[in-house]
Amino acid sequence: MKRLTEVLENRQENYILPFFWMHGEEEAILREVMEKIYDAGIKAVCVESRPHPDFCGDKWWRDMDIIMDEARKRGMKVWILDDSHFPTGYANGKIVSDYPDLVKKYLKIHQLDFVGPLQDASFLVKWASPGNRMSLKGLMTPVNDHILGIIAAKKTGANSIDPSTLIDVTANERDGVLYWDLPEGEWRIFVMLETIHGGEPQTEGYLNPLDPKAVQVLIDEVYESHYRHYKDDFGKTLAGFFSDEPRFGNMHGAMGSIGRFDMVLPWKRGLEELFTAEEFLKLPLLSPIEAGGEEQSIRYKYMDMVSKMYGKSFTGTLAAWCREHGVEYIGHLIEDNNAHARLGYGAGHFFRAIWEQDMSGIDVVLNQIMPGMDKGSFKSMTSNGWDGEFFHYGLAKMGTSLGHLDPKKKNRTMCEVYGAYGWSEGIKLMKWITDHMLVRGVTHFVPHAFSPKDFPDPDCPPHFYARGHNPQYRFMRVLFDYLNRVSHLLNGGRHVANVGLLYHAEAEWLGDYMLFQKPARELTQNQIDFDVIPIDLIVEAELGEKTYTINGETFSALVIPFAEALPQRLLEKTNEMAQDGILVQFIDGLPLKNELGNVVDHNLLEDVKVSSLKEFITELKDSNHNDIKVSEYQPYLRYYHYQQEDGNLYMFFNEDPYEVIETTISLGRRTQVVGYNGFTNKLVPISQEIVDGQTEINITLSPYESIIVLESPEKLERKEVPLQVFSEVEGQWNISFATAESYPVFTSEKIMNHLQDISRIEGKETFSGTIRYQIEFELNEKVDQGAIDLGRVYEVAEVILNGKNLGVKINPPYIFEIEEVLKEGKNELVIEVTNNLGKQQQDYLSQFMIQEPTGLLGPVLLLK
Repeated sequence: MKRLTEVLENRQENYILPFFWMHGEEEAILREVMEKIYDAGIKAVCVESRPHPDFCGDKWWRDMDIIMDEARKRGMKVWILDDSHFPTGYANGKIVSDYPDLVKKYLKIHQLDFVGPLQDASFLVKWASPGNRMSLKGLMTPVNDHILGIIAAKKTGANSIDPSTLIDVTANERDGVLYWDLPEGEWRIFVMLETIHGGEPQTEGYLNPLDPKAVQVLIDEVYESHYRHYKDDFGKTLAGFFSDEPRFGNMHGAMGSIGRFDMVLPWKRGLEELFTAEEFLKLPLLSPIEAGGEEQSIRYKYMDMVSKMYGKSFTGTLAAWCREHGVEYIGHLIEDNNAHARLGYGAGHFFRAIWEQDMSGIDVVLNQIMPGMDKGSFKSMTSNGWDGEFFHYGLAKMGTSLGHLDPKKKNRTMCEVYGAYGWSEGIKLMKWITDHMLVRGVTHFVPHAFSPKDFPDPDCPPHFYARGHNPQYRFMRVLFDYLNRVSHLLNGGRHVANVGLLYHAEAEWLGDYMLFQKPARELTQNQIDFDVIPIDLIVEAELGEKTYTINGETFSALVIPFAEALPQRLLEKTNEMAQDGILVQFIDGLPLKNELGNVVDHNLLEDVKVSSLKEFITELKDSNHNDIKVSEYQPYLRYYHYQQEDGNLYMFFNEDPYEVIETTISLGRRTQVVGYNGFTNKLVPISQEIVDGQTEINITLSPYESIIVLESPEKLERKEVPLQVFSEVEGQWNISFATAESYPVFTSEKIMNHLQDISRIEGKETFSGTIRYQIEFELNEKVDQGAIDLGRVYEVAEVILNGKNLGVKINPPYIFEIEEVLKEGKNELVIEVTNNLGKQQQDYLSQFMIQEPTGLLGPVLLLK
């Protein structure tokens, strides 16, 4: 396999571009941090200006010249995070200062209730505007709000109206007063206002993402200025631009589901002209109000319109500029807690929002993905907690599916990763998160972050080098070399999965619905891989013989989470697919209506299947839509099948934080395989046999452990590796300590007769650094081959036996192979264990992490 050969010869490409936070440090420090990034096995950086005092000013260009010079000398790539404020969209303040007419606009639906009848009534509607004439902070001139229309309707309940009574009374408004003969009964008046007020304070003064003229200001201020300075580097050293969490920002948070949350709505001047007169009457139904089902169609049209407009006006405008200038455009949205299909934090539709980018993108911060915390909501940084099911079973698969299905992305998905977990996040957890992403198809990583600021920088730790204070920095290359090797193997080919899973955005806009991560969880825990597919791509899929294909990805089944209503074009396509022999599996029932509110004729869907959430897996397995078969239920075994031109490979990962997985897996094909260890960069034998014409492999994975299995023309003979315990290393342990700054000089020696948690020793409660364990032991025989098992370790272990370095382990199992090192008679063993900075720093973010023990707890066993 070509890519395997490249990896074994250390010719893999770079897949890592960490954030480099710029504060305006002196030149020597900037060059030092660039050197430390390079020494960690990384050959790119993403320069973030957020903390810099002079973005696009003289000091910025001085600092950028230093970064670019270091990058050129080292053959590194540089990416630019594209704004001075977080999130992207501030345009370095130019919207506020120079283009107030291009600021974000909203539709505010102001509601007033009255009882009639009263002839010659009048109503004060001017107060729909927040102060009528208010300006954003910093604006030199006030901006007027604008009444788009006034609609009235008869109430049928506390928050419901009769849609047949909707009436446009806009013409009766003069100078903020509505003159109208109020009919009999209870009536609601809706004042529809175009305003710049009412959105989230965090993005006040930001550009309107629905207006390409506003996006052009960002280009002129940031993109063009970098092009003027580094034109000759574009497409060479300067790789491209990165947008960080742009969004509608019409409200703060992830709950902005249309029709379910009272909020101002993203708007653009003249948008009302894209609605018919009948639809204009229904615009008040965009607010959380019931109208006998009439509300669903107008909400669908609005969300369909603004989500497409965002993708074209914001992402499309920036991407087009980048392509014209020979660089790439990447980044990510806020996907948190299902925001990706909503307003507020979201951009309405994940796939549409970043379709024009050159990679798919997601991010993980603030303890959102934690081993074992996948069963529901859990308390953490936010008041509402995190939706563990979404983050563990939805987020990465949603991101990588776009990477697979969009040809311009070339199977590339990027994840901003490790950020803001606190100092208690050490390299062991980073490895677990890395494998969580790799085994779902994420292969480009933006580690968060390298900070050149004086230690301790309180800004979203951990930081990888931390100006020499992070004791685990010297092992970062172990992780990053592993990441680059596996990423290289999982690029350049094609993902293999039989099942497509419908993306639920349109269903959410239309009524009652099921989140796509619900069936995603069942599929994942049963080792049935899938891609999440939006309706836009399903309806364009090419049908084959009992299959459908999108960008070379071929599927044989489509799973559709429960939806009260779905667009007619999807229903027609699913009927066609089912008639062609493709398994179309609706969960918990068929839709009742389409996007226009018309009743669905279920006779047109007679060839589809309907199953419950718990039963649809059985239907998929019974009809052989699972790519691999596992001998028993293994809810925490993850796998990923990737096909290169010259062979197939599989990644397997034990995602359980505590339990060992032992299982037999049928690969669904007759093929000879070998294993690949990404840490040692070596091939290893795999126990295998042919059963019923298919290859079965036996694997054992400890918590945090993964393996790559590859097709191979040559079979590695499995060596008999005895794993019986023949001795336990016991006795007096000589223990000494070194901080990150003092290493390799150790001080403060202690003698311990039994291994224990170092943080329970008086005076060492807050120790962070490296602990050296030294012991001598006697053997009455020579052992040529075997292993040493350290047992419990927290968390990086390096072993020297009789003067020979056996290597480094950053995660379980802490087993080191021994070949002709053990001697008959006296043996000398040195074990160095390095923990993270959580014990020392006890920072705010670390409260959301388990505080693990410190050091070597053993037992230390000799195996043969």
